[in-house]
This record gives sequence, C-alpha cells and structure tokens, in this order.
Amino acid sequence: MEKSPVLVGADEVERLLRYEDLIPRLEWALVKFSRKVRSEVIQPNRSVVPLQKHNGFLGLMPVYMEGEGILSTKVVCFYSRADDSTLPATQATVLVFDPEYGNVKAVMDGGVITAMRTAAASVISAKLLMPAGAKVLAILGTGEQARSHYKVFTENFKFKEVRVWSRSRERVEMFSSSVSGPVRPCVSAEEAVRGADVIVTVTRAVEPVLFGHWVKPGAHVAAVGACRPHWRELDDKLMKEAVVYVDSRESATTESGDVILSGAEVFAELGEVLDGTKPAFRDRTTVFKSLGLGVEDAVSAKLVLDQREAAERPV
Repeated sequence: MEKSPVLVGADEVERLLRYEDLIPRLEWALVKFSRKVRSEVIQPNRSVVPLQKHNGFLGLMPVYMEGEGILSTKVVCFYSRADDSTLPATQATVLVFDPEYGNVKAVMDGGVITAMRTAAASVISAKLLMPAGAKVLAILGTGEQARSHYKVFTENFKFKEVRVWSRSRERVEMFSSSVSGPVRPCVSAEEAVRGADVIVTVTRAVEPVLFGHWVKPGAHVAAVGACRPHWRELDDKLMKEAVVYVDSRESATTESGDVILSGAEVFAELGEVLDGTKPAFRDRTTVFKSLGLGVEDAVSAKLVLDQREAAERPV
C-alpha cells in the first residue's frame, strides 16, 4: 500500500536545509549536468505558461537523475512586479516522486529551496571566479533572494563592506534591519557597484540596472534576475566585455534576455569549470548568468528528505 505524500512546509525546509551540506551537493550536481551523460541527468528546458492577466508565468522544471533514483519537478509562478509591490515575485512547490511507481512521495515548499539553492549557486560561481582578496560586495535588490545571497556570501567570504541598493529607500531600510550584519545603504546602483569586487543582481528589473562602465575591471557579477528572453539586468557593454559563465547553455540562450539581446557569447557552464574542462578567469571581469536548474531543486529536496529521515530514525 502506497504511503500518503509527506508534506514539508517552509519552516521545516529552512530548519533541515543547510548551506554547508547544500553547496558541495550542488557542485556535484552541476558537474553531472554539464557532462551531458543522458543517464546521469535528464532535464528538459523549463516549460513556461504565460499568465498575461497577472503579468506572470507558470514554470515547470522536471528532472530525473537515474543513478540517484531522484525524480522531481518544481512548479513555480513568477511575476514582473513593481518594486513597491507587496505581492511575492515568486511562489514555488517541489514535488518528489517514486521513479519506479510514479506516486508522489513528498510535496515540499519550494520558496526556501529556490532562495537557498540559487544563492548557493552564486557562491559557487564566486568561489571559482571572484578576484583574490575581494573586499567589497554589492547587492542590487532587497527581496528574498537578496537576503539569501547576503547570508551565504557573508558566511562563506570575509568582506570589509557590503553595499545594498534598491529603488525603494524603505526596502533598503527593511533589508538592513532584517540581516544579521552591517550594510551600507546606497542611494544609487552606481554608488553601490563602483569599486565593488563582487556584484550580485537580484532585482525585478526588465531593463538594465547595471552598466559596464560602472564595473571595476576584474570584478565578478552574479546575475540572478531577468529570467525571460526580453528581460534585462545587465547592459550590452558588460555582457560583451565580460567572460560569461552560465548554469546551462541551453537555458541561457533561450531564456536569458541578458544573453540573447546583447549577443554575448557564453564561454562555459559552471559544471565545466568545476570539472576542470574549462578555465576560471579570475583576472578578468566575469559574469555568472543564473537561470536556475531543476537538478538544483531535485538535490535540495533530496537533502531535505534525507535530513528528515535521519532526524526521525531511532537513536
């Protein structure tokens, strides 16, 4: 008799999912993905249904990792919202299946998973690509992704200064009060990024908010927003002059307005750098364009279930 699906809420996901476990697991998954061995990771591009009335989209992100016995899909709604909107920009749920029988094993809040695995992927890109001795981190955006990036970046690296910018001064103040360490609020994006060694863009922008002539030569940019073919966060100058890394070439060349509209060339996937088949250019300006992968959600959900099972096991 099949068991009823396990329901895992946001609080439990947050309690069980830890960056120190997640980051190495994501590195392993990105290598598996980039090797393109069909039996290791089967993952089609994200399917997207427009929600025109609500200026949003429904995305489906299935993946099957045969060797690991992981079958899952994330269902995510994401929206183009005004900066002052109180409505969420994304809502997500992860479904985990038994690959042999097809039944749903778990229904899991996907919001925490999305925030954490995205920030963890950005940290992986910074570990590989940011300049040695990086001292200044700039974050453009103040939403959930900004908070998750602040947390994991400050846990993994020692910055002397963290600058934060948003179009809404009130949101910058709210962000500053919600994080555990000090931040320097900035009145403009230019002020935030001038001289910064690492720049994270986690905005709701549909037109560029980061311009190449502001960016310090050799800086590393982790670009997380603008996940549609006609949305932008970065201008042409930055995209064309930087060495561009991505999580998935196929996703970047079909979903990323920053890549598509600039005509920039994708140099490598992160998994190729982790696997040693492509170099990491720390001495040049680099961009990691993150679209998010189903395999990242899958291994994150598997970690949550493994931790849950371990916690319930009799001592």
